[in-house]
Amino acid sequence: MATKVVMPRLSLTMKEGSVAQWFKKEGETVTKGEPLVEVLSEKATVEVEAPATGVLRKILAEQGMDIPVNATLAIIAAPDEEIVEIEAEMALPVKEEKAVDAAPEIQTEIAVAVEKRGLASPAAKRLAREHGVDLANVKGSDPEGRIVEADVQRFIEDTSQPAPRIKEVIPLAGIKKTAAERVSRSFRTAPHSTVVMEVDMSHAAKIRNEKQFSYTELLVKAVASALKTHTLLNSTMTEDEEIKVYGDVNIGVAVATEQGLVVPVIHNADSKSLEEIASKLRELAEKARTGKLAKEDVTSGTFTVTNLGMYGVDFFTPIINPPEAAILGVGRIVDKPLAEGKEVVIRPVMTLSLSYDHRIVDGAPAAQFLQEIKKILETITF
Repeated sequence: MATKVVMPRLSLTMKEGSVAQWFKKEGETVTKGEPLVEVLSEKATVEVEAPATGVLRKILAEQGMDIPVNATLAIIAAPDEEIVEIEAEMALPVKEEKAVDAAPEIQTEIAVAVEKRGLASPAAKRLAREHGVDLANVKGSDPEGRIVEADVQRFIEDTSQPAPRIKEVIPLAGIKKTAAERVSRSFRTAPHSTVVMEVDMSHAAKIRNEKQFSYTELLVKAVASALKTHTLLNSTMTEDEEIKVYGDVNIGVAVATEQGLVVPVIHNADSKSLEEIASKLRELAEKARTGKLAKEDVTSGTFTVTNLGMYGVDFFTPIINPPEAAILGVGRIVDKPLAEGKEVVIRPVMTLSLSYDHRIVDGAPAAQFLQEIKKILETITF
C-alpha cells in the first residue's frame, strides 16, 4: 500500500516548512524509521523519518521548496504499485484532524519536545541513535542552539567514562606562584616576538676547553658585551608608556630548582671579566640549589638568559622576564654541515632564540643584537 511522506508540524504556530535536502533518490529503497528528508521551520531543523518500508517512488517537493504543513512531500510504495491517483495530489495539504483530546498545555509540551529533537544535525542524530542518546539531554553548541555531532560525542564521553583519578594536588605557592604570576603578566602586557639564529660554536668550544668555562658563562659575557651598544634591549616599558633604558647591565640566568624556576642576577656583568662572571655564576647556582639566595641575588635584573640545551632542546620561544624588554633562549649544540668557501665542513652549531617586547624593540634592531652576539661568540677572544 502506498504511503505519503508529509511535511510535519514542528510547532503550534508553524504553517509551512522548507525542504533542505533529501537523503534518498527516487527509485531507491527506504526502510521505515531511517532519515529520509531534512526540513526547516522558523525554529528548527528536523530529519523526517521514512513512515514505511518500500521504494521512494516519487518526490513531489524538491530541495528549497516551501511546503504547507501536512502537504505530501513524497510517495513510498511497492516497486510495481500504481500511484497515479496519489501522485496527482502534487504536494497538496492533507486534511488536518482537529486536536480535541490533548489540552493546550500538553500540546505545547509536545511541540517543545519536537522542536528540541529537531534542533540537531543529521550526523548528530545518527550518532545519538547508534548510542541510544536522548537528544533532549544534549546541549547544542551552535550559535542558535543546534546540536552537532561533536555535542553528542562529548555527551557520550562525559556520561560513559569516569573522570581521571587525581594522583597528587600541588599547591601553586611560593616560587611557583611568583613565577606563574610574572609570566602571566608578561604575556598579557608585552606583545612577544621572536627571532632565531644559528651560531658556529667552534671558536667558543675552543675557549671552553682551554679555560674550562661553561657555555652559559661565555654566553653571559657575550650578551653583556652586546648590550653595551644595543641599549634598547636593556630597557623597560613603564606604566606611563615610557621606555626607560637602564644604565646598568644586570644579567639574570634562569636556574631550575626542586622548588621551581629562579633567576639569580649577575650585576654589572658588562664590567666583569669572564673569570669574574664564571665565579659569580657558580656561586649563585649553588645558592639556588641549596635555597640560600638572598633578595639582592634575584632583583634588579635588566636582561635574562635561559638555557635548555642540556635537555636536548634545539630551540624554543622563552617568555620575557618582566619588566625586562627581552630574553635569550639557548638551545643545544649539535654537529651540522656548514659551507666554508666551496667546501662543506662539520661544525658544532647552537641555536639562539631572542624573544623581545615589540612595543620597545622592532625586528631589525632585535636581529642586529642577535648578530652581535653571534659575532662575539664566533670571533672574539675573551
